[in-house]
Amino acid sequence: MTQTITHPATATLEVPKRGMPVTIITGFLGSGKTTLLNHILSDRQGLKIAVLVNEFGDINIDSQLLVSVDEGMLELSNGCICCTINEDLVEAVYKILEREDRIDYMVIETTGVADPLPIILTFLGTELRDMTRLDSIVTMVDSETFTPEHFDSEAAFKQITYADITILNKTDLASTEQILNLESYIKSVKEGARILHSKHGQVPLNLILDVEYNNPNDYADLVKEEISQSEGYANEQTEQDSHKHHAHEHDNHGSHDAHKHEHAHAHEKHDTHNHDRHAHEHHHHHSSHLDNDGFVSIAFEGDRPFDVKKFETFLQVYLPSEVFRAKGILWFTSSEDRHIFQLSGARFNLNGEPWQSVPKNQLVFIGRNLDADNLRQRLTDCFA
Repeated sequence: MTQTITHPATATLEVPKRGMPVTIITGFLGSGKTTLLNHILSDRQGLKIAVLVNEFGDINIDSQLLVSVDEGMLELSNGCICCTINEDLVEAVYKILEREDRIDYMVIETTGVADPLPIILTFLGTELRDMTRLDSIVTMVDSETFTPEHFDSEAAFKQITYADITILNKTDLASTEQILNLESYIKSVKEGARILHSKHGQVPLNLILDVEYNNPNDYADLVKEEISQSEGYANEQTEQDSHKHHAHEHDNHGSHDAHKHEHAHAHEKHDTHNHDRHAHEHHHHHSSHLDNDGFVSIAFEGDRPFDVKKFETFLQVYLPSEVFRAKGILWFTSSEDRHIFQLSGARFNLNGEPWQSVPKNQLVFIGRNLDADNLRQRLTDCFA
């Protein structure tokens, strides 16, 4: 049984009712992931879509920028999901699968600094593989600002490497030469790359949803490695618990076995060290890229309005050049609207719309070598 969604410019899109299809939207900082997700939600025409939004930071801005979704359909997970053991991701998926009303499709928006591989392996190497079908990895690329040298990012490279579909977004802001050079680079990184062009994330949905481009066989060896490491981790944990048990028994034998107890305790400490080391090795897919890239996230909130001229001065004079991405919801004394702030590289914009909640300022900055205290003080100075 299938459910059909149509696009005015294309053929119909059929979505299976069995094995919930999952599309992962990834892409580097400011590439347009949330814009694409909003396009999907606006054009779904009756398709019930569950959404997981993941952000790298303490404030989830993107969830507040999504168009209306059905109550309870939006599941959030703060912190980079590819940098955790992924229990949070599995639990969030289970919550969606266990809903009484049937969900037709799941879309996950990753952080801009996410490595897609651990997320892929979560769906292919856990029990989720029997209940979901990983349909495709869609990678958004900012056609105007993206260059390998500019970002110098392992995550950005991996997002292109593991993409089933690469969307060159914001093509209206890039020259023809830029786009051609970018296509050549992507094809050099990803053999047989499927590349689409878009402006404001507008692409026909039947080109990105239920396309069945992700091939689990491509990840078979990595899945085996992940499972093997997971089993090794579990075995070491069992062994550690066993040593603790024996140490306790030795302790109960009294002073005669004091030396044995000390030896057991030392051995337990040694195993704990090995366990920690192994745990780090087991999760190497999940953590190393942030260390290698050096990106940090700084959040700022305030319950007072900004003076718009002070904030403009902050952007023009005091914003560190190491900030790659910034976004937020702003409150100005000179306006009754809330203002959606988006910054990518040197480009930024402000769009006003009515408040949906109590006014306050919320901002997130992502970059390298940022001085959090100085940045927050400069923003505090923007208060009216």
